[in-house]
Amino acid sequence: MKNYLQKAYCMHETVRIYAAITTDIVDHYQKIFNMWPTSAAALGRTLTIAAIMSATYKSGEYLNIKIEGDGPIGKIVVEATDGKVRGFVQNPGVYLSHNNGHLDVKDAIGNGTLEVIKDLHMRAPFSSSVELVSGEIAEDFSYFFAKSEQIPSAVGLGVLFDNDSKVKSAGGFLIQIMPGCKDEDITKLENKLKEIKPCSQMIDEGYTPEDIIKEITDGDYKLLETKELNYFCNCSKDRFRRGIKSLGSTEIKDILNTDKKAEITCNFCNTKYNFDEKDLTEIYDELKKEGK
Repeated sequence: MKNYLQKAYCMHETVRIYAAITTDIVDHYQKIFNMWPTSAAALGRTLTIAAIMSATYKSGEYLNIKIEGDGPIGKIVVEATDGKVRGFVQNPGVYLSHNNGHLDVKDAIGNGTLEVIKDLHMRAPFSSSVELVSGEIAEDFSYFFAKSEQIPSAVGLGVLFDNDSKVKSAGGFLIQIMPGCKDEDITKLENKLKEIKPCSQMIDEGYTPEDIIKEITDGDYKLLETKELNYFCNCSKDRFRRGIKSLGSTEIKDILNTDKKAEITCNFCNTKYNFDEKDLTEIYDELKKEGK
């Protein structure tokens, strides 16, 4: 099933719901970083909510999410725009689980902060940060929406693995309460969320985003928009060349005198870019001509 998001209204258009399947995206990142299950689950959940959030912004607006905890995973960084996402975890080799066999994402992340930076093409990016309330990511983002954006929200995120610890299904949903929503409707939604299966289980059973919305709303909804989701990376050798050039001629001369080469790996897609002696000499000569 392709990765996509579905947006809908329910409760007389006083509740907004986004549901998404991100299985292929999370599987892609587990493979390129050779991630162990807990690291893959943490990154997968963050990639999913980033993809959903990007669908709430205008085309071209950019989202950056940073989760920094004191657990073994370390930092999680995810970027998204127009339904396209990319990201990485500082330590991809974490596998923690509870006695019941469930992955222990909470302890893998630990205590720390969740920061969201939004580039809305204004004078400066908008940044907001909250303390992590659980490390489960879905709960942390529910808290973020309520605290930083003043929008009562419910977030469900999940990544399911097969017996070989490979990604089997992934996805999530975002429910946002808008002005005018009746208390009884909120209570109805809260009770429903206590009853439904985990979203990763629903997706594994063949549920589409529309099916997830139908399950949450008992069929009382209005579909608004469908958006394809995918992974991306805009890295290139030329981008990293500019980064090397920013080191200055002295630093590059030191590299030429010692290693005579440089290798840079993109954090987001794990692609390696090699700069040989000729490449470095060209950059050095350019800097000398520019007097740098």
